[in-house]
Amino acid sequence: MSQNPRFLVVDGYAKEGRDGLKEGGASTAGDLYVKMLETQSPGAKCDIVYPADPGASLPSGAGLDQYDGIAWTGSSLTVHSDDPKVVPQVEFAKAAYKAQVPSFGSCWAAQISVVAAGGACAVNPKDREMGFARKISLTPEGRAHPMYEGKKSVFDAYISHDDEITHLPPNGQVLASNDWTSVQAVSVTHNGGVFWSIQYHPEYDLHEMARLCYCRKQKLVDKGFFLNVDDAQKFVDMLEALHEDPSRKDLWWLLGIDHDIMNADIRQAEVKNWIERLVIPTMARRR
Repeated sequence: MSQNPRFLVVDGYAKEGRDGLKEGGASTAGDLYVKMLETQSPGAKCDIVYPADPGASLPSGAGLDQYDGIAWTGSSLTVHSDDPKVVPQVEFAKAAYKAQVPSFGSCWAAQISVVAAGGACAVNPKDREMGFARKISLTPEGRAHPMYEGKKSVFDAYISHDDEITHLPPNGQVLASNDWTSVQAVSVTHNGGVFWSIQYHPEYDLHEMARLCYCRKQKLVDKGFFLNVDDAQKFVDMLEALHEDPSRKDLWWLLGIDHDIMNADIRQAEVKNWIERLVIPTMARRR
């Protein structure tokens, strides 16, 4: 049996959101996920779909059975709004649960995973968590969960979100949290399917974080992260400079970065564990 899984990557952004990322020099969310999956599973085959686009064609029934795993990206949409770009994504997540194709994803994916199974999300009253999520701590359930095998109990991660999970669905487990966001990771079992998801972004690196901050400069100024766009640009420049030269101790200190966040294998351990502990065993059972 081939150990090269076939993944469906669900890019949650609408076209205007994807265009905005590209204009700011950032990679699209789907492309970032393909790169990460191919890093953690060399030889994997990946297809990307864009369910927020009008007339998007999404696999169903037997069409879903051709995939060994579904990977969900982030998005600039809001899952708790009555938006025609959102509804098809929630319905597709329900279909994935029913088809019992294992899912994994970050940020938007965490919110989709709980809403599709009966949970709820809302705007985080603490406002936006951006740049680096500090001191994410595994819960007792998280320390025992296979998604976190080999991961430290406390770690930092790249992050960008306004919303948070407020109510878990039945058979949902909180695996990690921090002082800013009570649900930083969740595992949901629903209709026989399993969805592991995290609020943070293992697919990012310093360069991608810099480009995202560049794209969101005015929003970050409006929210009080920076006094003005020039200060925001200085932060972007620091991220880019450290990405280009990781030996810059001055930037390590100024940015307060944990060394582990720079190591892709450590940063993406959850993805590797999902592939090894859910996707590969599912392939073995189905073929």
